[in-house]
Amino acid sequence: MTKPHAELRRALGSFATGVTIVTARDPGADGVAAHDVGLTVNSFSSVSLEPPLVQWCIARRAASFEAFQRASHYAVHVLGADQRELSQRFATHGIDRFAGIELERGPGGLPLLPGCVTRFACRIVERYAGGDHVILLAEVEGFESSELEPLLYLRGAYRRFAQD
Repeated sequence: MTKPHAELRRALGSFATGVTIVTARDPGADGVAAHDVGLTVNSFSSVSLEPPLVQWCIARRAASFEAFQRASHYAVHVLGADQRELSQRFATHGIDRFAGIELERGPGGLPLLPGCVTRFACRIVERYAGGDHVILLAEVEGFESSELEPLLYLRGAYRRFAQD
């Protein structure tokens, strides 16, 4: 079996996922003021029910990588089928991703986005090296969930569930 980068990326894209936005409050350091960070993520998954653990992976080259390394908590927002634009905004570089959003605040000032299918407030318990990414393992400290239809991602495109 071969694994050229483009072919491997295409093969991995055949696994349908939900779409999330992960946010955190960067406490700042070395002249960097405290600020909110967030990005679109599809590497989110559950790990354990007891204790309640979840994980996601961040690229070492991500603009918010250092901020997530400094953060003690993060929030995972499972996006609804009507939140494609929000997903695209948090995947866009060089913009204020939070502009115009009426945020709620969680523990420690954690930025919480409104209108999501589910939101998890999480405390980071471990960081693991994973090649060109870091895996952020966290304990779920609280969550809220709805019955809204989730946004899906498959083969480089947003999708919706088809009705049976």
